[in-house]
Amino acid sequence: MRVALATYSTKPRGGVVHTLALAESLAARGHDVTVWTLGRGGDTTFFRPVEGSVRVEAVPFAPVEGEDVGQRIARSIDVLGGALSQRLRSGRALPDVVHAQDCISANAALAPARAAGVPLVRTVHHLDAFTTPQLVACHDAAVRGPDTLVCVSAAVAAEVAAGYGLSATVIPGAVDAGRFAAAARRDDAAAVAARRAWRSRLGRFVLAVGGVEPRKGSLDLLEAWALLRRHRLDLRDVALVLAGGETLFDHRAYRAVFDARATELARHLGAAPVVLGPVDDHALPALVAAADAVAFPSTKEGFGMAPLEALAAGVPVVARDLPVLREVLGEAALFGATAVEIADALGVALGGASPGPSLGRAVAAAHGWTRAAAAHEGFYEQLLAPRRSRIGA
Repeated sequence: MRVALATYSTKPRGGVVHTLALAESLAARGHDVTVWTLGRGGDTTFFRPVEGSVRVEAVPFAPVEGEDVGQRIARSIDVLGGALSQRLRSGRALPDVVHAQDCISANAALAPARAAGVPLVRTVHHLDAFTTPQLVACHDAAVRGPDTLVCVSAAVAAEVAAGYGLSATVIPGAVDAGRFAAAARRDDAAAVAARRAWRSRLGRFVLAVGGVEPRKGSLDLLEAWALLRRHRLDLRDVALVLAGGETLFDHRAYRAVFDARATELARHLGAAPVVLGPVDDHALPALVAAADAVAFPSTKEGFGMAPLEALAAGVPVVARDLPVLREVLGEAALFGATAVEIADALGVALGGASPGPSLGRAVAAAHGWTRAAAAHEGFYEQLLAPRRSRIGA
């Protein structure tokens, strides 16, 4: 079947990573897959190479000076929607299904898919609570407008049911567990060297992937790390490292608070967190595998790709005590609801008393892309069956 997947960015955010992996896995099963995206900042393709079996349509999206977030959202929808509309109006090899992975691409695809008579699927990775009017409208229309919804966890599906009265099909998210497991191998000289390079640069460290932003709970993690430095003499040499941070939104005010608190703590503790920013995709597995623990204190998530990748590498994980993370990580992780509890859990993990790498690797391996792609394939077939029946009749 022909599948058009749509996402809002070429940058390494969770939903974009999900989109590319799903596209490649569907193509490997013999489907004709195109990924549509906005080429922000002059990008013509994604943050990593994409398998040649997948076509990429990166719609140019130049920056506009002085544009605020709401204006950028509206323009994103218009630009991507215009490109999709032009393509679908051409009538050439229409996709059997359009599958949007976020609120921007879902809003962009609504009118073009409807005009072309193509069903629109939306994956709700998580629900947000916005205050900017354009974001509120974008968020709600992207849940109510599509023909059908998919959620990557039962917890998010329950939120959709409670908040919108809509039923979503649950197809759990996935990770490339083998890639992160390979980065942790002890019998591979290149993997060992890559981990040593990070250790030489950072020493012992707790890693958080996702950047400095409110939803990632960065300030709570900073406070948890400070508590460890103050109260655990044996852990005073453990650094806090934050990687990632590519985002559409403006978190400068939050980052300013984080930086001010980090500077204050540095005066008292003699150390400051290391903020790496975005890390090249090829270097990320070694960074994860080199960590002493991975912290995932997000206040809202839909699945939890980063902690599963850490578990695949045999690295202990401490996560925020959220229903969705309990659902996905199970007994393989340690949990904390507050900065104090996160600090306590990190102390346990760094002390070697975490659940153990075998369980973590098994949990990560159970969330593979082959299974996820097969589930999507079955979902599409079921969605298209009535339409094909009518055409056949």
